[in-house]
Amino acid sequence: MDLSQIRMVVTDMDGTLLNSKHEVSPRFFEIFEELKKKDIIFVAASGRQYNSMVDKLEPIKNDIIVIAENGALIKQQDNVLLTTPINKEEVGRILDIVSPLKDVHPVLCGQYNAYANDASDAFLTMLQEYYSEFDIVKDQTAVEAEVLKIAIYHFEDSEKYIYPTVKQLEDKLKVKVSGANWVDVSHKNAHKGFALQKVMDQHQIAANQVMVFGDYNNDLEMMQLSNYSFAMANAHPNVKKVAKYETVSNNEFGVERVLEKLL
Repeated sequence: MDLSQIRMVVTDMDGTLLNSKHEVSPRFFEIFEELKKKDIIFVAASGRQYNSMVDKLEPIKNDIIVIAENGALIKQQDNVLLTTPINKEEVGRILDIVSPLKDVHPVLCGQYNAYANDASDAFLTMLQEYYSEFDIVKDQTAVEAEVLKIAIYHFEDSEKYIYPTVKQLEDKLKVKVSGANWVDVSHKNAHKGFALQKVMDQHQIAANQVMVFGDYNNDLEMMQLSNYSFAMANAHPNVKKVAKYETVSNNEFGVERVLEKLL
């Protein structure tokens, strides 16, 4: 494994860079400073809201590229490099399909804010971990803001209780099981692979020059862009099949250990 050509490092957040307490380790921030000295570009790529991502990466937020909302938004500092919203008619179609489902909570994700329905206290408490900015609305169909993604939550199992119903949307939209409790629905081109390819093209980065880390199905497309793709030990089986390499879990500093080898 020749890492001497690496010019860009890309990592997912939850289940990858973040530990199970949703924390970034102090060790990572030290490693980042070494990456920066070597002019290695760092990209954070997540299904999370942009504001939530930069809250986690506050000390380095002005030095990185952020792919948020599963690729529907790319930002560098205050510069918006790409947005890929969902057609307004499709937003209504998605809500019509998921609203009748039991114990399912859709969240409309805009560039600056998210819009949740009037749900349980337990759901809203959980939501605060992933969304720094959100409003509670009685009628999500009345939201006028541009929607980049609809994130749909189930407390037990998203793949079992949400995905079978929304799978029918795959004819026109991107449907991703993005975590144990989340399914994300977005524009066909709103995925991490499409967004990362844009960033790689902008910086003239080839597959042998980028290192990618991920753990769930929403990471698959971006992992396929790299000769150095790493699945976490805690990754979904689909990710382990696609990744060229594997590292230890997010709770065992899997990303940091590989980056130390790179340095």
